Amino acid sequence: MTLVRILKRLSREADALSFGAPVTHVYNPIDYAWAAHKQYLDRYGATGKEVVLLGMNPGPFGMAQTGVPFGEVSLVRDWLGIDEKIRRPKNEHPKRPVLGFDCRRSEVSGQRLWMWARDRAGTPENFFKRFFVYNYCPLVFMEATGRNRTPDKLSADEREVLYEICDRALLAVITQLAPRFVVGVGAFAETRAHAALKRLDLPIGRVLHPSPASPIANRGWAAQADRQLAALGIEPFAAV
Repeated sequence: MTLVRILKRLSREADALSFGAPVTHVYNPIDYAWAAHKQYLDRYGATGKEVVLLGMNPGPFGMAQTGVPFGEVSLVRDWLGIDEKIRRPKNEHPKRPVLGFDCRRSEVSGQRLWMWARDRAGTPENFFKRFFVYNYCPLVFMEATGRNRTPDKLSADEREVLYEICDRALLAVITQLAPRFVVGVGAFAETRAHAALKRLDLPIGRVLHPSPASPIANRGWAAQADRQLAALGIEPFAAV
């Protein structure tokens, strides 16, 4: 099964779910930003990988705007070379509009991750020869205030149904890409990788999440990620 088919199926299954208070709005960028997401899959996910970097779910100023995991607007457009028209979600939060590539807010986590990739690999082609970036959950959850709500904060019943479809999709993605390593970007992603991929004989590790909410990440995230990847046995990129 191709990545396009896997993600189309995940999008349909995610759209069929419902979530209660305090969640008031749910965005599915695989659906409304499909043109950009498909270009990302087709251009950068067509071959096997050494490492899959696994994120949690889309951020409101990253993938929610561009359709690309950790997709900070300027780096998706200027480095990855993806710039598609983004449709609006069906039920848009007035405080969290989807402006696509016209969004002026920067997603710091995505900026840090893709600048690290750019600075180490030089070109997207070099980076994606070895790496692929994928989000475990395709949905963005928001409360009435516009506050972001992460998947781990959903009710137990909601998490159970959501994790079932996300686990199945992750297993299919990993089977398709056949990486040597899966690396969670943060503790949540590492935990879900262990749960979803337990039948595979595959090393699973973690790097620090690049969120600006993390004081540790604010002290040189890129260098810390380098050290953590090296500790897992993942070779650095040759100097560019």
